[in-house]
Amino acid sequence: MGKDVIVACDFATAEQTYAFLDKFTDEKPFVKIGMELFYAEGPAIVRAIKARGHKVFLDLKLHDIPNTVKKAMAVLSGLDVDICNLHAAGGLDMMRGAVEGLTRPDGSRPLLIAVTQLTSIDQQRMEKELLIDRPLEEVVMQYAANARTAGLDGVVCSPLEAGRVHEACGGEFLTVTPGIRFADGASGDQQRVTTPARAREIGSDYIVVGRPITGAEDSVAAYRRCVADFVG
Repeated sequence: MGKDVIVACDFATAEQTYAFLDKFTDEKPFVKIGMELFYAEGPAIVRAIKARGHKVFLDLKLHDIPNTVKKAMAVLSGLDVDICNLHAAGGLDMMRGAVEGLTRPDGSRPLLIAVTQLTSIDQQRMEKELLIDRPLEEVVMQYAANARTAGLDGVVCSPLEAGRVHEACGGEFLTVTPGIRFADGASGDQQRVTTPARAREIGSDYIVVGRPITGAEDSVAAYRRCVADFVG
């Protein structure tokens, strides 16, 4: 898979999601299904969106003991998603277990990526709330290195960190980056943000865009603008 824009369908119901996707008559956007929608609708929503022809990033951010994550990933591998993820903070054994659980009998599996630090976390929050006193960028790079060691395909990180991740982990190691806003938009509850064009320059492989597209007056036009700025 090459560079692409992943649309975060952070809706509460299947009906809202389908109403949004029905706006796209000429495109089949890559879709992110997060916790809100998955918990509301269950695995059926994944199957339905895949049946519509969309690629799916299942964003559940698993984080538990290695055996639990391994078994959960074995279940998710049957949903035919294209990307799924976990928290790198769970450690090497957990990530290795996830790869093992996600791998099907024929050796195939979805891409697996690790969340380094949420884009809502900045240096001050990391130090005062999480009691991690290392520089944020150093923590992100260590988590990314751990993910590569565990056999994962890439990380979720801020677009501001994508270039450094590639330098440290290689160009083939994927960077999937939320925290994308148009230059004329609000940053909302995210701290480490940038524009689609800047994310392309820095080296993001995929950008995840939610409210700037789903909340736009013309969502299709906003999506096309985002693709033009990021993919070209």
